[in-house]
Amino acid sequence: MCRYKNLRFISVAKILHIFISIVHTKLKKTEECGNENTGETDVKEYQIRKKKSREQTVENMENKEKEVRETEPETTKEEDEHVKEMGMLSLDRRRNHQIELLTIIGEVEGHETVSGSTKATKYEHLLPKLAQIENSVQTDGVLILLNTLGGDVEAGLAIAEMIASLSKPTVSLVLGGCHSIGGPLAVSADYSFIVPSGTMIIHPVRTSGMFIGVAQSLRNIEKTQDRITGFLAEHSGMSQERIEELMLDSTQLVKDVGTMLEGKRAVEEGLIDEVGGIRDALNKLHEMIDEKMENTDKIMR
Repeated sequence: MCRYKNLRFISVAKILHIFISIVHTKLKKTEECGNENTGETDVKEYQIRKKKSREQTVENMENKEKEVRETEPETTKEEDEHVKEMGMLSLDRRRNHQIELLTIIGEVEGHETVSGSTKATKYEHLLPKLAQIENSVQTDGVLILLNTLGGDVEAGLAIAEMIASLSKPTVSLVLGGCHSIGGPLAVSADYSFIVPSGTMIIHPVRTSGMFIGVAQSLRNIEKTQDRITGFLAEHSGMSQERIEELMLDSTQLVKDVGTMLEGKRAVEEGLIDEVGGIRDALNKLHEMIDEKMENTDKIMR
């Protein structure tokens, strides 16, 4: 009987031990599951925060772009229209210099409007702009790009005289061709460049419209021609006699009298200062502006 009781006591003890073990195991698994769920929750919260941050960044960038579009379009449109209609543009400030860009292309239009299919430079656009440049305290220099077949003599000389009389440093760059009245326009700047493939044609004055066959008509043409050759000689390294010699050469051009000077030869003749491109022209203009500023500072001291 006693032995039976002992066995019974031992069985109960084993059952309790097994029960406690099972409960302990379940509690441990529950804790582990809780930790896993907590980890998953943290990851999900991090991903949500990251997504919101990314969306906020994108929204901020879109808002900034919208602000730029709202504040800049007027200026951009005005500049684009200015370039399209007049070929003029204020270049971005570099080396603390403000440079105005002028283009003289196509035909130089005079008192009569050229045909609608012809590209033209209008002197009523350039003359006020040149006056504005001279009067501006912000403009430091002017860069002039030329690719013109010539045009009206009076308008061309008027523009050339305005450029030559500017107090701001000026540099011209001949691109493609610069013919006829384009010659005075090219040399009117303080310093002139021509690209290697550029050309300049010097030829006698032509006239259109009614012509009266009297001696006075011929003298008037000669006087106009003297004005052109005189301007070229004054603002270049060529003599007036040499210019007239090239102008009246009948062996160079097929359907005209005159001479075509390619880039290098134009420099050798003294008509243009140097062969170069846009980089050379801009560097030279910056140098001239710096030199003028230094001289102004010395005078003020």
